[in-house]
Amino acid sequence: MDMNGQAAIVTGGGSGLGAATATALAAAGARVAVLDRNAAAAEAVAARIGGYAIAADVTDSAGAEAAVESAAAAIGPARLLVNCAGIGNAGRIVGRDGPLALEAFSQVIAVNLIGTFNMLRLLAVRMGTLEPMADGERGLIVNTASVAAYEGQIGQAAYAASKAGVVGLTLPAARELARVGVRVMTIAPGLIETPMFLGLPQEARQSLAASVPFPARLGRPEEYAALVLHIAANRFLNGETIRLDGALRMAPR
Repeated sequence: MDMNGQAAIVTGGGSGLGAATATALAAAGARVAVLDRNAAAAEAVAARIGGYAIAADVTDSAGAEAAVESAAAAIGPARLLVNCAGIGNAGRIVGRDGPLALEAFSQVIAVNLIGTFNMLRLLAVRMGTLEPMADGERGLIVNTASVAAYEGQIGQAAYAASKAGVVGLTLPAARELARVGVRVMTIAPGLIETPMFLGLPQEARQSLAASVPFPARLGRPEEYAALVLHIAANRFLNGETIRLDGALRMAPR
């Protein structure tokens, strides 16, 4: 899919992977709706790239549906959805104070997995009604998992489970939506230089970067964004999760 002139929605677009993706899509000529729970962050990115800002919570069914309708009215029906919204709260299953609070586990699952599915279902039903393009393609949904889906570390039970759910969602969704020409792909990033990592001490960042086989550094949000654009351009990519990690395999802790 050539993104020039097409409408796209990026969740979690106010920072990190989402902001980089929204920027790259706008540079490719797409009309971009920047969706984020943080209204000020969404507006800042949208203003910088000439996009449309929407404040919404991906876990809210009615709110997310209203956001999709708002985006369609502003930039047209979306051909691309990139799900970057997510949280990474850590906690041991059994810690010093006892078992992990069920609410803490549920919150991560709600945002990372249910929020991803919520946006996927809302866009899929709309994409399926659009006019087909080359190869009969009507739309593309790119989700964000993590290498933690495969090698979750101690303290990442909730995060790893949520991202493994996103990986598991990819193929059945792609198979079901194939009949209407909508592709579904997932990217599983490794250690990416997002705001979360920038808040760590320099020594810790250097240690993490050294654990990546090659190139021995943290990944860049722009590299994630470049992969989104490649997936859009390469129509034979469908139903798969691509690791973006420099050959990293996470240790237990």
